[in-house]
Amino acid sequence: MKIISTNIGKPTVFIWNGKEETTGIYKKPTGKPIYLTRNDVVNDEVSNRLNHGGFYKACYLFSAEQYPYWQKLYPNLDWSWGMFGENLTVSEFDERRVFLGDTYKVGEALVQVSQYREPCYKLAHKFGTSLIIKQFIEHGFGGTYLSILEEGYVDINDEFTLVERPKLTLSVSDLFNLIHAKEKDQNLLKIAVESRAIPRKKRVLLSSYLK
Repeated sequence: MKIISTNIGKPTVFIWNGKEETTGIYKKPTGKPIYLTRNDVVNDEVSNRLNHGGFYKACYLFSAEQYPYWQKLYPNLDWSWGMFGENLTVSEFDERRVFLGDTYKVGEALVQVSQYREPCYKLAHKFGTSLIIKQFIEHGFGGTYLSILEEGYVDINDEFTLVERPKLTLSVSDLFNLIHAKEKDQNLLKIAVESRAIPRKKRVLLSSYLK
């Protein structure tokens, strides 16, 4: 996997259901290194820290290979890297072969694959339709959040080198689909519940689906 774009969002105000909202989802390529901290990306807007930022959502990663699928569905949008609110657009990122809890060295940073993406109304606003949320879930490739174990700069062309993989884990794709499935695979659910790469409150929530 290789970084092909580093993306930063500035505060953007919009109206949703008659209420003024602020978001950082409108990210644009920086063309330069960005600094990953344990809680966020330096100079990147995090408007709602109850649901974004923090150790388990410090940085968001999305696959460049998924872009053609969405560009075909939404050809009239103003497309650039960072369209999905990701800080890092990455090539050769196959979510079926990257796993929860994987630890990678990239640039100066040491990162760990952590939380799944839960698409919300801010993505709907950016795409101009609430249909995008259903489509995003059904497509099954939602990218992944990263925890930052060692802070540092990352830049375009930096490659991800696998340092460690948990013995018992599940892929990023499996995790995303598990979260959004009505009938949850019990074996995958047990693995997710035991993973320390996911915050405790999410593991408690997932454990409620165990039979």
